[in-house]
Amino acid sequence: MAPPPPASMPLQQRLLHLAQTLQFGWFVGHLTLLFCSLRYSLSYITFNYYSRWARFSYRTAFVAAAATYGIVVYKAYRARSRQGTRQQPGALALLGDENVQYLLMALVWLFGRQIPLALLPFTVYSVFHVATYTRANLIPTFQPPQQSPAGGASPGGRPATKSSPLADTIGRFVKEYYDASMTLVASLEIFLWFRVLGSAIIFTKGSWILLAIYTVFVRARYSQSSFVQGAIGQGVARVDALVANQSTPPAGRQAWETVKRLGRQATDATDINRYLGSKGQAPKKAQ
Repeated sequence: MAPPPPASMPLQQRLLHLAQTLQFGWFVGHLTLLFCSLRYSLSYITFNYYSRWARFSYRTAFVAAAATYGIVVYKAYRARSRQGTRQQPGALALLGDENVQYLLMALVWLFGRQIPLALLPFTVYSVFHVATYTRANLIPTFQPPQQSPAGGASPGGRPATKSSPLADTIGRFVKEYYDASMTLVASLEIFLWFRVLGSAIIFTKGSWILLAIYTVFVRARYSQSSFVQGAIGQGVARVDALVANQSTPPAGRQAWETVKRLGRQATDATDINRYLGSKGQAPKKAQ
């Protein structure tokens, strides 16, 4: 994340300097997504989720999501170009980028029918992105760090500065709740797959195409996210415990073992690292 404007600049110039960056557009996109999600949730809990304002909030939220992830993908492309990289990544390598995956899914949800659960993972991400940007950029812009009264120096030789109490509080919040929130996102994405599966079973229009697209997305998330792997592992362990109960008929146990075997075979057959040849590379983190 780029540093905030220099403290020597007047406040108005610092704000203009901040607002002229792509990163500020990224922040505005996430903030817009949060406001639209809140507005849509109010319509949802009052059973007005198909009202004009509800539809506008839902679509605008995914427009904002597509814009934010599009900015990250563009910045990555521009960085590679500046480094003189002649050969850009191929299609499979691009699809292995988490930001590209979320960009494509935002577009899918934008043009598809309303599924409220689809908003929640994006909303959780936006909470942490807005908090991080506020701590690292907005607060230092309005309230530049001041030199510590003690007049000491940091281990790197720079003058010691006193950080904002609000920035420290936000930092503690992000550090304390990040892992739990990413686990929540993983669980929401898995629940959403079953939600889409349910629509496909009753043959809702376009649901089988959506199921195929979202299954590819979840498979990619499973290969890249330890949180998704942990959530699925916990779910499998719970079903194993239920099936192990003596009251479970043998046919039920056999069916569950068949499901697990087919799942393992499908996971092995759809391992994208086989086609990318990048088994040792870490995926890019969604932003």
